[in-house]
Amino acid sequence: MTEERSTRPPAPSDLLPDLTPGQLRALHQIGREWGQVAGEPKEWRRALPVDPTVGSYPARHQVRQPRYERFVTVSELGGDPRTTLASAAADEASTPAGRAGYRLRRVLLGPALKSTALVRERMRKLVALPVLSSDALSSVAYGPEAMLTILVIGGVAGLSLSLPIALVIMLMMLAVGLSYRQTIRAYPNGGGSYIVASHNLGRAPGLLAAGGLIVDYVLTVAVSIAAGIAAITSALPALSGATVPIGLGVIALLLAGNLRGVRQAGILFAAPTYVFVLSVGAVIVVGLVDAALRGFPPAPTPQVNATTGVTLFLILRAFTSGATALTGIEAITNAVPAFRPVEWRNARTALTWMIGTLLALFGGLMALILVTGTIPAPGETVLSQLARHSFGTGAMYVLVQASTAAILLLAANTAYNDFPRVLSLLARDHHAPRGFMRMGDRLAYSNGILLLSVAAALIFVSFGGDTTSLIPLYAVGVFLAFTLSQAGMVVHWWRSRARHWRTSLAFNATGAVMCGAVFVTAAIVKFSAGAWVALLAVAAFVVLALRIRVHYDAVGRALRLRPHAAPAPGGPISVVRRPPDARTTTGRPDAEATVDEAGPETRVGASRAEGPGDQEAEETPEEVHHLSVVPVETLDLANIRALAYAASLRQPVLAVHLSPSEEEAERMRGYWLHWGDHLPLEVVVCPYRTIIAPLVNYIEALREQRSDLTITVILPEVVPRRWWHRVLHDRMAFRLRHALRERPKIVVTTVPFHV
Repeated sequence: MTEERSTRPPAPSDLLPDLTPGQLRALHQIGREWGQVAGEPKEWRRALPVDPTVGSYPARHQVRQPRYERFVTVSELGGDPRTTLASAAADEASTPAGRAGYRLRRVLLGPALKSTALVRERMRKLVALPVLSSDALSSVAYGPEAMLTILVIGGVAGLSLSLPIALVIMLMMLAVGLSYRQTIRAYPNGGGSYIVASHNLGRAPGLLAAGGLIVDYVLTVAVSIAAGIAAITSALPALSGATVPIGLGVIALLLAGNLRGVRQAGILFAAPTYVFVLSVGAVIVVGLVDAALRGFPPAPTPQVNATTGVTLFLILRAFTSGATALTGIEAITNAVPAFRPVEWRNARTALTWMIGTLLALFGGLMALILVTGTIPAPGETVLSQLARHSFGTGAMYVLVQASTAAILLLAANTAYNDFPRVLSLLARDHHAPRGFMRMGDRLAYSNGILLLSVAAALIFVSFGGDTTSLIPLYAVGVFLAFTLSQAGMVVHWWRSRARHWRTSLAFNATGAVMCGAVFVTAAIVKFSAGAWVALLAVAAFVVLALRIRVHYDAVGRALRLRPHAAPAPGGPISVVRRPPDARTTTGRPDAEATVDEAGPETRVGASRAEGPGDQEAEETPEEVHHLSVVPVETLDLANIRALAYAASLRQPVLAVHLSPSEEEAERMRGYWLHWGDHLPLEVVVCPYRTIIAPLVNYIEALREQRSDLTITVILPEVVPRRWWHRVLHDRMAFRLRHALRERPKIVVTTVPFHV
């Protein structure tokens, strides 16, 4: 049903773009202007009251991952490896209502994770297969039924076409599966529909593919939950009247679970899928063996009344409904990095196993349906009827229904992983608000998860939780993404002319033609049944994404480095005051007096012991000792202006850049030297997907050196003219202020840049 649409997860390195030669020339000229007024760089370094090098975070390969968890803890900067990184979340709210809300949130979502490491689990094929194929395999629970539901209105003549239509669908499964094997070869690091279409077809086709994926994700949750509840109500008919409340409850559970950031171990994901495959396989084998022992007697003639004639329109409707069994077939293609080495080879093997299993289950169920003469019935799914036929109403029947419900709900949970991920990729490419790139204190893309839950709940309620009504909307987005992905691969092979490119191009071209045929057919024949809603949603998404990109491009032009546009400190700086030294121990300042070059003798804490409140007991300006810390994300006009503001205060300044890799760290150092290295810069390599927590940890490490310092964190802030553009910009200052409010003697201020 869904796919992991990403060649790699978005990372903070995406926020440090490569500077063009023109921008490098502008940066160098801006640095020359700084050099005329900012003073000698060595004076700024000599003025620092702290050592900016406070340690380093371990690299990914140095972090030992717990066996059954994907979240790990890492040591603090320069701290004991047994300690963990401080969370960016505040420990307590400041008002009674805030404290109550905070406690409720912690009860529902769990305590804030004291970790910045999200280690991607490497999976064996036997684990990866069920984890990544649950979407595709679960679709056989409703794909054949969706096809029969359309054919049954044509009476016996319509049902007689179920076999040829099923054979065409199986042929399409094989062709699309083989074409995705070629995609793995071309994109060994993973390539989803959005990535492939964008790289090979351009921005607009990429956004169309992304729009199809977004619609697909929302409907994945709605359809999977509807089908899962149908499996439950088939076994427990008394619950049939509570479909909508049960569905909303399931969405709420999925929301809470994913906001908690809970990632189950591979064995827990694998169990429901393997049980489903084995139980459905048992239904097929027992049913066909029983029919064979009885000499395959003719199936009873279904007692149905035709309400319409068998027309091409009816056949196409049935075909598009049954073709939903292909959904999720591409998931393995996009999760190649999750496999153990050799990743691409293991991924292709797992994809082959998945295609074989999918063909066996779909073909076996259709054969059993034809042998038994089963047709859709009100209040009971086709799979439930087949299970009753093979096992009666005993324990095996209950196992089939339970495993069906479990795998369908598991497929819905997969959308919660993929929907926020594709939004984060769109945000990286400036087609979605940057807030979708941010991870919460439970290391989950909270904003994307919330949006998915609200959208899926609205769709589920609007259609009454009915699977048949939701299927027409579902097919359009799925096959639009499939078609553009396969077409992108055709262009890829044509351009690259790599080894065996003609064979690969033929496979992908076949997949593109077949998926395109299903998309066009579904859009036409199911337009009035609800497909127009999906088409309208995709179109609206593309328009919105383009408008967001226009705004971000305008902001980018305003922030682009230009000579004489970047500010420098207001006048020549001859002396930078260095705060007096104060050697401290944990919680107890030293009683010694120290003399600083730039100031008179200062005695810190000689008269009395210092309590928590005494850290903020300065009574005169001379008692306040400053250090300005400027987090520098990239070198643009807003960040240069923040540096100029900090330097103009004539107090010690330290610039900090958090880098997720050594490669970006070296790139940032190179840009800084090209600018002129006018202020001290500390680059902290933190290869984990978060910004606030490492920054808080770094500031805390500075304060441990000099508890008498007042640290002012100076942040650039883009202020748009229109209020509705504010949601498109990160509220880093607000989040950092929230994270630091419990820490004494830390001030957060912003330097606005109006666009």
